Amino acid sequence: MAANKKILFILTSHDQLGDTGKKTGWYAEEVAVPATILTNHGYEIVYASPKGGKAPLDPNSVEDAKDNPLVTSFLDNKDIAHKIDNTHKIEEFVGKENEFAAIIYPGGHGPAYDLEHNEAAIKLTAAAYEAGKVVGGICHGSIGLTDVKLSDGTFLVKDKNVTGFSDDEEKSVGLENVVPSLLETKLKKNGANYHKADKQWGAKVVTDGRIVTGQNPASAPGFGEAIHAAIQAHQ
Repeated sequence: MAANKKILFILTSHDQLGDTGKKTGWYAEEVAVPATILTNHGYEIVYASPKGGKAPLDPNSVEDAKDNPLVTSFLDNKDIAHKIDNTHKIEEFVGKENEFAAIIYPGGHGPAYDLEHNEAAIKLTAAAYEAGKVVGGICHGSIGLTDVKLSDGTFLVKDKNVTGFSDDEEKSVGLENVVPSLLETKLKKNGANYHKADKQWGAKVVTDGRIVTGQNPASAPGFGEAIHAAIQAHQ
């Protein structure tokens, strides 16, 4: 498959929600919906994670999406399950950014713990962006973009229009003191122009050139389509 038809989804390897005793991981809807949309547009989705191997699925996200046939179909697909149970290590792709049209960080609380400061992911994302590729994140996945620095030393998100899981949404689920960083606060700290939906849990997708971000699960369909549109616009 041609390089411009492959997209890398960077998933989490983290399955513990702080010291709450609860499980976390990647969020089903935020992987399944954009992955399915992009697959239908002809892209091949490749999966990577910090540790490689099985990327943990947030069990609560399965319950949340039980009435979404697109998500349940994705989760029941044995070929996809095999890929997510056998993810590549992110470091395998450092220096290989030209294999992909886009580098994408789906959400779930897991990424908040192991993708904010992941050196391999940061290096790969910076190189991909500077090579003219699309980069993006949805919900907590956008934490993977916050510490990316470009060759001139500036943060990728500086002066860029972006979104991600809002601080108010984090507080509404009672995890503002559990996650390592509040995403909205971190994006603003590193110079981003942060945007959010008018109401909590409302859909919001922001495209700024080759940076595509979605706020939350409701944003997943628009996020998938926006990634495709950005790739088409910048090929």
